Amino acid sequence: MKLKLFNTLTRKKEEFIPINKDEVSMYSCGPTVYNYMHIGNLRTFFFEDILLRVLKYDGFNVKYVMNITDIGHLVSDSDEGEDKMEQSAKESGKKVSEIAGYYTDVFKRDVDLLNVIPPLYYPKPTEYIDEQIAMIKCLEEKGFTYVTSDGVYYDTSKFPDYGKMARLDIKGLQEGARIEYSEEKKNITDFALWKFSPKNEKRLSEWNSPWGIGFPGWHIECSAMSKALLGNHIDIHCGGIDHIPVHHTNEIAQSEACNGEKFVNYWLHGEFLDMGNEKMSKSLGNFITMQTLIDKGYSPMDYRYFLLMAHYRKKLKFTFEALDAAASGYKNLSQRILKLKTEIDSGNTFDKSLIETYRERFSAKINDDLNMPEAMSVIWELLKEEKITSADKLELIYEFDKVTGLRLNEIKEEIPSEIPEEIQKLAVKRIDAKKKKDFKLADEIRSLIKEKGYEIADTKDGFTLKKI
Repeated sequence: MKLKLFNTLTRKKEEFIPINKDEVSMYSCGPTVYNYMHIGNLRTFFFEDILLRVLKYDGFNVKYVMNITDIGHLVSDSDEGEDKMEQSAKESGKKVSEIAGYYTDVFKRDVDLLNVIPPLYYPKPTEYIDEQIAMIKCLEEKGFTYVTSDGVYYDTSKFPDYGKMARLDIKGLQEGARIEYSEEKKNITDFALWKFSPKNEKRLSEWNSPWGIGFPGWHIECSAMSKALLGNHIDIHCGGIDHIPVHHTNEIAQSEACNGEKFVNYWLHGEFLDMGNEKMSKSLGNFITMQTLIDKGYSPMDYRYFLLMAHYRKKLKFTFEALDAAASGYKNLSQRILKLKTEIDSGNTFDKSLIETYRERFSAKINDDLNMPEAMSVIWELLKEEKITSADKLELIYEFDKVTGLRLNEIKEEIPSEIPEEIQKLAVKRIDAKKKKDFKLADEIRSLIKEKGYEIADTKDGFTLKKI
């Protein structure tokens, strides 16, 4: 089955043909480790994990790189404001390296809980300063840069195809539409390659360069690190849709101008998690992390199952009611798996071609631009299939789980325990609160039940309780 992927660059599905048949090169933009990752961030890393799993399922050997940004990402993507890492360090009274180390560990824990396969390399820009300076020098020698009072900038007017992926109307951009206007910038779309440290102020992180003491711009890190680890021309580059108009557009301009060849063959971007009309933020009180979900009694696999219900290029609306439905779905799937384990079939599936039919159907869905909702439908149909033995079903589902990543081979029967009357009453009270749409009270009761050592999960028939 041929893999087809939606290429953001061309805005159409294309058959995936690797540069090198023996190895696929893949780069993803990772986290800026100044704070916790929220569940919207995790959706992007989940989509990239599905892509990696599909490539592996199809037999490709993948050399996968994901950067961890520990310097240079300013509060505004438009080269304005304070460095996010420096800001977090100053607020906490810690070193930048301590902040980066702590949030990197938390990030890795979160994606591990979500069963995201780690990349071969997690490069950090602070470890590739020389490579970034070398690329800026390359651009300087080719006439793509100029110097202002606050840094070295890329002259986007020198790159004819600038904005081709984002399909930017460069002439139509008004001053300040994308970036804060600067008298020293030649073009509104120009961006910083190297930022100078403020005069009379020593930054927590800064380096010497041919142009002066400072730090690299955010965009140059990915161009330099992908070049160092994967080469000039790579197969796949991923990220969230927010990276299209600025970060990835600038990466193309840098890499292709310096290297003199095409940078990436296939660009893939994941849609946002829809939290309603408000952006997820701590100040708004809707900053939901993986730990938030765990504290509320959900398992990481409940959230992974939830993410599997939507295509990566479609917005997915998050509500706790929707997550409850996903948790119920994952529980039902788990119970079906346990049932298959206990069933004893006589003989084997008579018509083995039926097994191959399901394998082909599953493969067709995942190879159609990672269509996981329909791939999950194939799994549910397989579970209901009466002409395939339980043993063969189980073997096939475990094979499919190499893509879905739901850890279905780890599911074990839970030992029932007696639930105290007090906990049962709280559970009933919570159901009543949900029926009255008092979700705040329902969440408070869920937390109280958890504090007392029990976990509640909603089902279509009501709820289940278990001791933690």
